[in-house]
Amino acid sequence: MMLCLVAGVAEARTYAGEEAAALRCANTMAFTAVALEDTGRMSEAEKDVLLGITVLILENHVSGTWQQKKAALAVVRDRRDVFETLEDFERFAEQCFRQFPIN
Repeated sequence: MMLCLVAGVAEARTYAGEEAAALRCANTMAFTAVALEDTGRMSEAEKDVLLGITVLILENHVSGTWQQKKAALAVVRDRRDVFETLEDFERFAEQCFRQFPIN
């Protein structure tokens, strides 16, 4: 997986390999947390935990500025539809936690 983007006036940023996988995991966690909380299938506290995990994955496993990381998340988000992202969570959440530890 490779992500190419331009973040504002920052130079073009390409994420590949482990960083691209970390971005996909972070997007999957964040999107799923918001979707499940919006539908009443997850509490706000549980959503906040998953969003916190998302931030830690980005801090610990993805280089670049926050602006670049947020832009990369938007690219990942726009490449996946709702169903694909939720399926990713079901299939890869456990792997994401192992591959991208937050502590």
